[in-house]
Amino acid sequence: MTVSSQPPFSPQEIASEGIKPEEYEDIVKRLGRHPNKAELGMFGVMWSEHCCYKNSRPLLKQFPTTGDRILVGPGENAGVVDLGNGFQLAFKIESHNHPSAVEPFQGAATGVGGILRDIFTMGARPIALLNSLRFGSLEDSRTQRLFQGVVAGISHYGNSVGVPTVGGEVYFDPAYSGNPLVNVMALGLMETPEIVKSGAAGFGNPVLYVGSTTGRDGMGGASFASAQLSDESMDNRPAVQVGDPFLEKSLIEACLEAFKTGAVVAAQDMGAAGITCSTSEMAAKGGVGIEFDLDKIPVREYGMVPYEYLLSESQERMLFVAHKGREQELIDIFHRWGLQAVVAGTVIEEPIVRIFFEGKIAAEIPATALSENTPLYEREVLKEAPEYARKAWEWTVDLLPNCSAKGIEVEGKLQSWNHVLLTLLDTPTIASKRWVYRQYDYQVQNNTVMLPGGADAAVIRLRPLESGGTGSNNVEIKTGVAATVDCNPRYVYLDPYEGAKAVVAEAARNLSCVGAEPLAVTDNLNFGSPEKPIGYWQLAEACRGLSVGCREFDTPVTGGNVSLYNETLDSEGNTQPIYPTPVVGMVGLIADLAKICGQAWKNEGDFIYLLGLPVSQNINPNTNPNINPSTNTKVELGASEYLATIHNTVAGKPPRVDFDLERRVQKACRQGISQGLVNSAHDCAEGGLIVAIAESSIGSELGAEIRLDLPADTTYRWDETLFGEGGARILVSVSPEKQQTWENYLTENLDHQWQKIGKVGNLDNGLRISTSDDQTLIEVKIKEMSDKFFHAIERRLILEC
Repeated sequence: MTVSSQPPFSPQEIASEGIKPEEYEDIVKRLGRHPNKAELGMFGVMWSEHCCYKNSRPLLKQFPTTGDRILVGPGENAGVVDLGNGFQLAFKIESHNHPSAVEPFQGAATGVGGILRDIFTMGARPIALLNSLRFGSLEDSRTQRLFQGVVAGISHYGNSVGVPTVGGEVYFDPAYSGNPLVNVMALGLMETPEIVKSGAAGFGNPVLYVGSTTGRDGMGGASFASAQLSDESMDNRPAVQVGDPFLEKSLIEACLEAFKTGAVVAAQDMGAAGITCSTSEMAAKGGVGIEFDLDKIPVREYGMVPYEYLLSESQERMLFVAHKGREQELIDIFHRWGLQAVVAGTVIEEPIVRIFFEGKIAAEIPATALSENTPLYEREVLKEAPEYARKAWEWTVDLLPNCSAKGIEVEGKLQSWNHVLLTLLDTPTIASKRWVYRQYDYQVQNNTVMLPGGADAAVIRLRPLESGGTGSNNVEIKTGVAATVDCNPRYVYLDPYEGAKAVVAEAARNLSCVGAEPLAVTDNLNFGSPEKPIGYWQLAEACRGLSVGCREFDTPVTGGNVSLYNETLDSEGNTQPIYPTPVVGMVGLIADLAKICGQAWKNEGDFIYLLGLPVSQNINPNTNPNINPSTNTKVELGASEYLATIHNTVAGKPPRVDFDLERRVQKACRQGISQGLVNSAHDCAEGGLIVAIAESSIGSELGAEIRLDLPADTTYRWDETLFGEGGARILVSVSPEKQQTWENYLTENLDHQWQKIGKVGNLDNGLRISTSDDQTLIEVKIKEMSDKFFHAIERRLILEC
C-alpha cells in the first residue's frame, strides 16, 4: 500500500503552509514525489521556526548546557536539575505570543496549559507558575483589551488547575503595541522514580492517544506562530486553541499515576503541531518509526480529514508508548479519571511516520525529515552595529538640561526630584503589579513562602511528594527553590550583547536577594524576523551575550523556547518589530527557608547599605569610585527608565556588566542572609537607587533617612546619582547590633565597593534623601508614594474604560 499520487502544488498553496519554494523542492527530493495535502501541512508545521528553530539553532549551540546539577538538558519537554536531598526540579518557559495577540484570553490560558504539560510529561508535579508579559502603552484602548484579556486567561487556567502563579514581570512600551508577548514559566517536582523521556522504543509496542478529544481548534498554530502579524491575522482566530483547565487537572493526575506503574516507555505532549509533532518527535528521538491510525482518534467534530487531524492543536492531549501487554492497564487509569484513552498506533522498525485514514495510507514521511533533519539557515551577522544603534550610542548625558539639587528643567518647566520620583513610581513598568497578581491564586498548594510583590524572586517550599516521589518523608525539609523571570528589553534593543549579559546578571541578582544560589536557566527568545539583517544581528548578539552571562554565573541552559517574527505589518505596509526580548527564567536553591529575605525594610533603626558601586559619580574613571576602570562599568542614564519616562528619549548604551563585581556583591548578599545579618535585600534595577529605596519603604510603610556621602568639591549630575542604573547594586538593611560584624565582612570581601547610606526610620511616615552637607534632594510621604505606586495600573484602566 502506498500514498496516493498528488499533482504539484501551486506557489500560493505552498506559501499558505509557510513553506518556501526551495524548501518545497527539498521536500519533493526527500519523498521522491510531490507531497499530498496532509503531508504538505505536516512539513509546514514541523519546518516552521516554532518547531524546528531553523534560523536560531546554529546560535543556540553556544549555550552552556551541562553542569553538576543538570539531569536533563535541552531536547526534552523540560529541563531537570538536582536540588539535593532527593529533590529533582523540572522547569521550562514557553511563549504564546501570536495567539494572545488575536485572542488574548484563550491565547494566554492555553499558554499556561501547554507549559504545564511540558512539566508533568516528565513525571513531575507542577508546583508553580511565573509569567513574563509585554504590552504597548496602557493609555491605548487596544492594549488595555489585550492586557486585561491575557491576565484573565492566565488566572483562569492557573487558578482552575490548582497551580499557584507566584511571580513574574510586566513591561509596557509602544514597541509591543501590535505584538504583545506572553511567556509562561512552570516548575515541577519529580514525582516518579524515573524521569520520563520522549523517545519511542520497542518494536511492536502500542502507541496510546490519551486525554481530550480532537477538534479543529488550533489548526496550523505552529505555522501561525512563525509568521508576521498583520490586520489579516484576525482571520486566524481559529488557529488559537481552546483549553479546559479542569480536564487538564485530571490529565495531570492520570499521567502521574500511569507513569508510576512502569508501563509507560515514553510520553510526549501534543502541543504545537499536535499529532504530527508528537508522532514524528517520538519516532525520531528513539530512532524508530510509528504507524498511526486516525480512525481510532476520539473526535468532537464530524467530517474531519487527515490534514485537520494532523494539524489540530486541540488541548489536553498526550501520546504514550506503552510496554506491549500493559496498554489496558493504562487505559483503565485514564478512563477512571474521565479521560479518553485508545491504542492508535504501533512502534515499527522502519524509521518513518505512517498515517492511516479510512484504511488507506494518508501520509508517509521519514521521521527525521520532520523532526531532526530539518532546514537550517546559517545567516551572516552584520559586521558592525546597524545605523539605529550607532546613532543611539552617540547620545551623552551632556545633551540633557543642566540640573541642580532642586531638580531639572523639562520642556521649560522645573521638575523637582520629588516630582521625578513620583512620576517614575507612577510609570506602569515600575509601578506595583498588584492589579495583576491579585487575580492569581498564588497560595494554592500552600507552599508559597514569598508572596508576589514582596521580594525580588518567588520562593517555594519543597515538600516530600507521596508514593515514590522525590524528597525524603522521614526528615524535616528546610530547603526551598527560588525562581525569577527577567529581561530589560530596552537594554537589549540598544546593545543586544551587553543587554543580554545584563539580563542574566539581573536574574542571578534577584535570586541572590532572597538568599538563593543560582543554579540553571531556561530562556525564551522573543525577536523579530531573522530574515532581516537587523533582526538577525539582534538575535545573534543577544545569544552571544546570554552565553557569556550563563557561563560567568555557572547557570547552564536546560532548554527554552524561540519565538521569532514578532512584528506587526501596519495598514500602510510598514513593519514594526518588537524590542528584542530574551527572557531568562532562572531557578535557585535555598538551603534554609528560615533564612530568606524580602525587599521591604524590617525594623525601624536598621542601617541601610548599598552593595556594589557607591553613589558618587563623575566622568573620570581614575578618581571616581563609582567606575571600575578595568571594565568601564559605571552607573548610566543611557537606556534608563528615567531617560525614557522623563525625557522621552530611548538612547545611549546600557550599563556594562562587571561579572567579578556581580559575583562578589551577590555572594556577599547571600552570605549576609544565610548568616542572619541581613534583614532585607532589594536590587537596584529600573529607576535606579532612589526608586529601589522608595520601593523598600513603600513595602514596609517605614520611612528612611538617606544621606548620600558625596565629595563637596565635585560637580554632579544629580539625576545620574539618583536615577542612574547599573553597577551590580543591592540595597540591604542590617540591625545595629550586627553592624560591626557586617561591616567587617564587607571590608574583607567587597573592598571599597559598599557604603552605609542611611537608616530605617518612621520620620513621620516619610522618605528623605539628602547630601552630606545637608542639602535636601527628596522629601516625600510614604502615603503619596504608595498612591502612585499601587494604583498606577488601575488608574489608567479606570480612566480609559
